[in-house]
Amino acid sequence: MGSAILLRDDFDGRALRQLARQTKDANQARRLLALAEIYDGGSRSDAARIGSVTLQIVRDWVLRFNARGPDGLVNGKAPGGRAKLNVAQRHALAKIVESGPIPAIHGVVRWRRKDLVRWIFQEFRIAMDETTVGRELKALGFAKLSARPRHYAQNELEAEAFKKTSPPLWRKSEAGSRAAPTSSSGGPTKRA
Repeated sequence: MGSAILLRDDFDGRALRQLARQTKDANQARRLLALAEIYDGGSRSDAARIGSVTLQIVRDWVLRFNARGPDGLVNGKAPGGRAKLNVAQRHALAKIVESGPIPAIHGVVRWRRKDLVRWIFQEFRIAMDETTVGRELKALGFAKLSARPRHYAQNELEAEAFKKTSPPLWRKSEAGSRAAPTSSSGGPTKRA
């Protein structure tokens, strides 16, 4: 069995407990308290019990703490997968969305995510899902908008004339025009 990895010597148990009190991250505080136990002469098993983890995880905490200090004990965001589109391909996607489809070439009158998936595959030979295309468009600053449907026989001039001559649907009531609430016997009611 190998020997335990030593903790860095620029901290001590008291300093780690102080940092644990000051942090807002509960996981970091738990890890700092477990390592403070080791600094104070406790065993790694005691540190694992304090942190509610296994000895292997305590070893990982020691390595992270030695490499980056107390900040190494904060949960970082997972890097995620590599992006399917590079910067040039994203610019081409933004350009094609802004210019809109040409019905004779693209076969559609408006872009849908399904159509953009097909265009990306034809253009770059990259297979993508519709939701991935939606995330890419959102990251590029595009919002999902669709035009309000309009009847083919609608006359815009008549609609504007109707808007101008129609009275408003509601009017503000005058002050004091509302009667005081009454009880079932007909007298005014008291406020609760």
